[in-house]
Amino acid sequence: MSDSGFSMMDLFREEARAHAGGLSEGLLRLESSSADAQTLEPLMRAAHSIKGAARIVGVDLAVKLAHAMEEVFVAAQRKEVRLNSSDIDILLRGTDVLAELAKLPGDDPTAWIAEFESTVEELSQRIRTILTRPKSESEPSAPTDRAAAAPLASAELTAPAPTEAMAKEPAPAPAPSSANGSVESVVRVTAQNLTRLMGLAGESLVQARWLQPFTTSLLKLKKHQDHLAAVLDTLDDELQSGNTDRLAVLAAEARRQTVQCRQHLAERIAEFEDHAARAEDLNSRLYLEVIGSRMRPFADGVQGFPRMIRDLARFLDKQVRLEIAGQTTEVDRDILDKLEAPLTHLLRNAIDHGLEAPAERVEAGKPECGVVRLEARHRAGMLVLTIADDGRGIDLDRLRRKILDRGLSRADLVSAMSEVELLSFLFLPGFSTAEAVTEVSGRGVGLDVVHDMVGKVGGSVHVTTSLGRGTTFHLQLPLTLSVLRAVVVDVAGETYAFPHNRIDRLVRLSRDGLDSLENRQFVAVDGRNVGLVLAAQVFDLPSRTPPGDDLPVLLVSDASGQYGLIVDAFRGEQDLVVRPLDSRLGKVANVSAIAILDNGAPVLIADVEDLLRSLDRYIQTGTLSRCESPKLGAIRRKRVLVVDDSITVREVERQTLVNRGYEVAVAVDGQEGWNLARSEAFDLIITDVDMPRMNGLELVQAVRGNPALQGVPIVIVSYKDRESDRVRGMEVGANYYLTKSSFHDNTFLQAVVDLIGEP
Repeated sequence: MSDSGFSMMDLFREEARAHAGGLSEGLLRLESSSADAQTLEPLMRAAHSIKGAARIVGVDLAVKLAHAMEEVFVAAQRKEVRLNSSDIDILLRGTDVLAELAKLPGDDPTAWIAEFESTVEELSQRIRTILTRPKSESEPSAPTDRAAAAPLASAELTAPAPTEAMAKEPAPAPAPSSANGSVESVVRVTAQNLTRLMGLAGESLVQARWLQPFTTSLLKLKKHQDHLAAVLDTLDDELQSGNTDRLAVLAAEARRQTVQCRQHLAERIAEFEDHAARAEDLNSRLYLEVIGSRMRPFADGVQGFPRMIRDLARFLDKQVRLEIAGQTTEVDRDILDKLEAPLTHLLRNAIDHGLEAPAERVEAGKPECGVVRLEARHRAGMLVLTIADDGRGIDLDRLRRKILDRGLSRADLVSAMSEVELLSFLFLPGFSTAEAVTEVSGRGVGLDVVHDMVGKVGGSVHVTTSLGRGTTFHLQLPLTLSVLRAVVVDVAGETYAFPHNRIDRLVRLSRDGLDSLENRQFVAVDGRNVGLVLAAQVFDLPSRTPPGDDLPVLLVSDASGQYGLIVDAFRGEQDLVVRPLDSRLGKVANVSAIAILDNGAPVLIADVEDLLRSLDRYIQTGTLSRCESPKLGAIRRKRVLVVDDSITVREVERQTLVNRGYEVAVAVDGQEGWNLARSEAFDLIITDVDMPRMNGLELVQAVRGNPALQGVPIVIVSYKDRESDRVRGMEVGANYYLTKSSFHDNTFLQAVVDLIGEP
């Protein structure tokens, strides 16, 4: 293993992957242009590099194939041979075989050699026949066998049908494994990115070192304040003793110390504000640079499309030119990885359904060669992709007939549908406009895959068409899945975030404007009736009507309609760094991920698609909760104070109590708990023992020593389960002493109910 943690075979796989991509791209360019030195030179270098690297790791079979390809490129550069389309087919198959080296598992190439040995022997022989062929036989010609145009998908030279060969997504190269056997993801980062990150890390280190001197300067302020406190104590003593002679001196000294404290404090505040501004700027630049390191040019995700278009066009006897614009557009690597399958479906549809045969195009007054254009660009903070063709377009009358034949809608409704409404049927599962099932299409799969993928990442897709002129698909996607602009709301005491691009509007509705029909509540918004649902019910929290005369409502929608989610309060918009949920949790209903708010508190990110499906279930079963008007004299819910320095234990206790219906406040240590207990009213206090600043036993003693709090019940919940610990807790005044294993049964809740009753 090298110092970088990669074996020689790991490095060879990466090199084979890169050079195979270069060979494929170069061969396609060679087929459409003259075989000049500028075109052939990169191909010679790529074949030569693979040959040398394969020789180092001992893959002699790859050496043989790469050497044969290199000789052909050299001969073509010397004008000794002229390459035709059939020759390009053979060389592309050789490239496919070499590309399989990038997928080798582990460091042993034995499996690859066994699978491709006969293929390489035959390919090498056919490649060498190109060198011995007379020039007169090298004129370009179209292949007579359609299957010859398909890429290699097995050890056999005769490729399978396109639905098997070209539709199959390429398997990702195996990621390097760590020492414990777990798979680690690998991200390529440029040297410039690393240099900038290193510089920002250095600045961050310098700024962090400023904090210690600043802390020292604050100690000076503390000394001034201690001196001032001593002077005030002396002044008080002199007042008590009636000695008025020193009062004026002490008052003057107190004023002087006060002025010094204020001046020192003002200097430190100004210094801290300046440092905070610099730190915010540095952190923003560091954050943007880290996000930038996740971005990849769009070209990285579309390298295989020219080859796919070329092979499919030859299979269908069509002439197609693929234009790719915006190849340098930066795209999040997660988004780019998810784009391959949808874009493949759209491009294949454009060639098969969209573009006409050459004779048909000429008859329609078009060039024989059709054009498919794929473009990527940034607009309004989103990634916008367009896939357009100059083909026949979509016949809306024919589409109407297909909808009726499938029984998807009534004839009167279909005839009144707009173009947008009609085209939306294309994204239904199993829907196809093809007259017959072929090897390439007609099974009704593809566009629903596009729609599902775009929906899962929070994007949108729509299609425009012009009969006889072509069709365009427009995909709008987030720039990155790592950062999310979200609206943060409160729901039944919990905090949730809703992706900004999935919210139609935020509104405040008067309770007087609510109407009911068959126990379902709705409200008129912009002339449309919108059904209302308590967000607390959807998230399986205690359903309660938010206080106040106005209701904060999130309007969300999908193809089936619009809904209003009633929340407790809006907390504003924030950019959140998305963190995935632990995979061991599986799919959490109505939640997609988690993030951390600016104040350090966790927040769950709502899965709007899942949430809308949950709404449908509630509507179908008739179990929607109603938003009732607040009643005068309503009984106050009992309040519990939870004090624990462990965020995990604190959250478990809080969730358990909230789900039972209690109101809960939390404190991170005994001192904060003591401050809350004195400033707010609680029916019960639950505390840990071992905590910083003030431990649980000290908190219990302080509460029992306060006349106003003596009657508040206290429960100690601790990991310490010795009898001596239990006795000590009861001696200082606790009503219950429980261990933290009590969460696994009803002991904890039963103790709460015994002490203060139900919520």
